[in-house]
Amino acid sequence: MEKIIFFCLVIPIMGFVLYLGGSAIMKGFTAKQANRAEKEEINLEDNQDLLTNNLSDELSKLNILKESGVITQEEFIKAKNKLLDD
Repeated sequence: MEKIIFFCLVIPIMGFVLYLGGSAIMKGFTAKQANRAEKEEINLEDNQDLLTNNLSDELSKLNILKESGVITQEEFIKAKNKLLDD
């Protein structure tokens, strides 16, 4: 009789503990996946900012070269089109 009472109490308690453990693990995986997606989004935005900054820097350098007379207007236009096409 004692064994029946023991198992009637232990089995539901063990099931509840396993449920809590499993749900905690799944919440951890979900949070980790959300953090990974957020980091990837931030990295993508940073890369786009770097590309924009590099492009504007290169165009500024080309403009300085054109204004100082190192390159002609035609060379400037060719170089600018090459940068914008890439």
